[in-house]
Amino acid sequence: MTDDVSPQRHAPETLHRHLSFWNSLTLGFAMVSPVVGLYAIMGVQTTVTGGGWFVALAICLAMQLLVATVYAELASQFPIAGGAYKWAHLLGGPITGQFAGTIYVTSTIAMLTTTAYTGGIWLAIFFGSSSDSGLTLVLWGACFLALCMGLNVVHVNMFKLTLSMGVYAEIIGSVGVALLLFLFFRQHDVSELFHHLGTGTAPSPTAAFLAALAIAGWAFIGFDACSTIAEETLEPKRVVPRAIFFSLCLVGSVVMFNSAALTLSFDRATLATTRASSDPITPVISSSFGTWAEKPFLAIVMVSFLACGASVVNYVSRIIYSMAREGNMPRMLGQLATDGTPRPAVFLTVLSAGIGLLLGLNDQAVATIIAFGTGGLYAMFTMTTGVGLYTRLTGRWNPELGQLQLGRWGLPINIVAFHWSVFEFINIAWPRPYAVSPDAPWWQLWAVPLVLGSILGLTILSVLIGKFRGTALPESSS
Repeated sequence: MTDDVSPQRHAPETLHRHLSFWNSLTLGFAMVSPVVGLYAIMGVQTTVTGGGWFVALAICLAMQLLVATVYAELASQFPIAGGAYKWAHLLGGPITGQFAGTIYVTSTIAMLTTTAYTGGIWLAIFFGSSSDSGLTLVLWGACFLALCMGLNVVHVNMFKLTLSMGVYAEIIGSVGVALLLFLFFRQHDVSELFHHLGTGTAPSPTAAFLAALAIAGWAFIGFDACSTIAEETLEPKRVVPRAIFFSLCLVGSVVMFNSAALTLSFDRATLATTRASSDPITPVISSSFGTWAEKPFLAIVMVSFLACGASVVNYVSRIIYSMAREGNMPRMLGQLATDGTPRPAVFLTVLSAGIGLLLGLNDQAVATIIAFGTGGLYAMFTMTTGVGLYTRLTGRWNPELGQLQLGRWGLPINIVAFHWSVFEFINIAWPRPYAVSPDAPWWQLWAVPLVLGSILGLTILSVLIGKFRGTALPESSS
């Protein structure tokens, strides 16, 4: 596959190469999304840790940048639809690829379910819905999901426009609002960022810090979306690695600044009483700028959420398309519409996330979906950095053949990224009764290992059945 494929020259069965560096960067930015990532965790962070979680956020960002560097290194050599799934297939073999694909698809669908549920909450707030019942929020989430699907099946220029609008909305809603809050509406000294750790529901400062690291993990996932659209990107070996790294750098900078500005402007008691279906952000905007600012602010947040949701649908559908093309999912999911869009994969993505939304009828189940969506992606980070490290050490992968060459820094970065991914995955999966409802059932506390264990068990069974029937796993088509 070459990098200079013209967008006007393509076969009907080939993804159209039409995305520029800006499109790829905005996709990554919208996926990680400072608004979606930060606004979803502020109340939880304060409730569980009591405060002082800024340092944990900074550490998580620094470590995730190392993971993103490994992803960028792989993308510079293997710019293929499906990203990490395809790399696991190429470097680790068909069975490794099948495990990676199963984890990747299920965790990203859980991520989409979470985004749709939280996006539905903001959609309901925007339209003035006063009901916070489980059924009402699920219906709003379904409306949000339908909008995201529409943005993926209409003309690609509408999708690009939504991504660009999402970036502009983030600049206004994140950077602009945070700058005004920081300069004119601060209630606390900067030292507030480092105080109160261990005064929440966590039993000790150490437990609070580890929980803060686990919760912060949600704010820095999604940068790998740039790699899943590599076959639709112009000059992918040069563009995709830069988009992966710079999208996380930009989002990370915004998240860090926003978290500081909002923490210094908030009444901690208000944050500590927030729930999954409440909005802790708008009240401080209203009290600082006046009630006139509520609707414009909510509109900005909604655009950001829609850009994120549409990006997640795009992201997941490309993974499904790549797996179907390899024969690891039904072949019909690898079919393309006349405009080069994998519509069957898009429809399956939205349908699966919609079924997951039904769990929103139970608030405890929503917490489980969020935990699995985060934990599953960190399991994928672990597998990708692990496969990269193993094949690098055994000589099966030569990073020097890619356009991004890290030289002697490549190995230590890969080692640290792998060990961090293992630690953070275990940290996220660790059962914490103080982080969920006091009367939460045992299965919710062990949700991540239980669900992942079930998925891996079913995948092992599928592999064994295939071997028993004499069906060989598909080799790479690249």
